[in-house]
Amino acid sequence: MRNLIYRIYERSLERGLAPSDLPKHVAVMLDGNRRWAERRPGANAAHGHAAGANKIFDFLGWCDEIGIKVVTLYMLSTDNLAKRESKELADLLKIIGSVATEMAKRKRWKIRLVGDRASLPGELLAELESAETATAKLNKPEVNLAVGYGGRKEIADAMRSILKKHSDEGTTIEQLAELLDPDLITEHLYTGGQPDPDLIIRTSGEQRLSGFLLWQSSNSELYFEEALWPDFRKVDFLRAIRAFESRHRRFGA
Repeated sequence: MRNLIYRIYERSLERGLAPSDLPKHVAVMLDGNRRWAERRPGANAAHGHAAGANKIFDFLGWCDEIGIKVVTLYMLSTDNLAKRESKELADLLKIIGSVATEMAKRKRWKIRLVGDRASLPGELLAELESAETATAKLNKPEVNLAVGYGGRKEIADAMRSILKKHSDEGTTIEQLAELLDPDLITEHLYTGGQPDPDLIIRTSGEQRLSGFLLWQSSNSELYFEEALWPDFRKVDFLRAIRAFESRHRRFGA
């Protein structure tokens, strides 16, 4: 009975969405996998991360159904790489690689790795870049996999890229100072060429960005969901979209 009620509610929410008001880019912080496992006797962190990985494919399907063109999934931060217990981190890296490989195999999404590639273990980097290459020519919705990601590191890398490019071209510091503006920095971010996220969703009840898309989120709508990521349902997603559509985005006006 409960499932039937949810399906009826989902259909009602979907019918109420206005296609012209949908976000073009949705970013999600996949939070709560470990806590999900802790609440299940006999489960460990790897079980939680595996459940979270399965939810990714459900979520991407929901985005496809309503026509979201760009999705960013925050899967692993630079802090996670440095601070996670080694066994849990090894399990998580393996799961992330498997997700990327399976996504590429399905050929439903164009994959982009956004993160500090130099910080990633060689085997994982190879899997992620292989998925990028395999889907590079697909005319499909784009999915950014934020792995080894840190917002401050991204901005520093963008500035480093700008300096290197203009140094190679013989641009002086004075000339670069005249050229440097927000648009130039945006071009050199990991997400260069994509629209900024209209909507950022964080699951698990935490209400902070934790360094996620610091530059790109300046005008993003934020939605905080109590459900842990593996428990996140389509009805929760549709509620987030409905909340986004109900807000009046002024962009400083």
